[in-house]
Amino acid sequence: MERTLIIVKPDAVQRGLIGEIVARFERRGLKIVGLKMLQIDEPLARRHYAVHEGKPFFDGLIRYITSAPVVVMVLEGKQAIAVARNTMGSTRPAEAAPGTIRADFGVEVGRNLVHGSDGPETAAYEIDLYFKPGELLTWDRSADPWIME
Repeated sequence: MERTLIIVKPDAVQRGLIGEIVARFERRGLKIVGLKMLQIDEPLARRHYAVHEGKPFFDGLIRYITSAPVVVMVLEGKQAIAVARNTMGSTRPAEAAPGTIRADFGVEVGRNLVHGSDGPETAAYEIDLYFKPGELLTWDRSADPWIME
């Protein structure tokens, strides 16, 4: 099973979309193994977005992600990263496929509602940023045989 980190970003929290976004991932068949609400501080934001340091949009990204609470969650499932990214849609909401989170609720790339890890190594790094050992659960979900072969 693969795990991925999802962040329900400040714009989605402020707009009251937490439940809708979480529900979409659950309806896709991904299992929540960790979930919490927090306020990202600047040091954590800088570690999370370190790959973008020095880019023109970096400072604005840090201000944005630290501007209001977020919800972070770890999802688990077969091909969880790809499934989650397809559920979110293109980074640019105007280019996202209809029915995705970003197409249904977003307009601008700077307010695209949700973050998802882009690969296994990134997912491992990001999960470790937000969850301590022991905070992630391993559990059997009775619906799994009806979701996965």
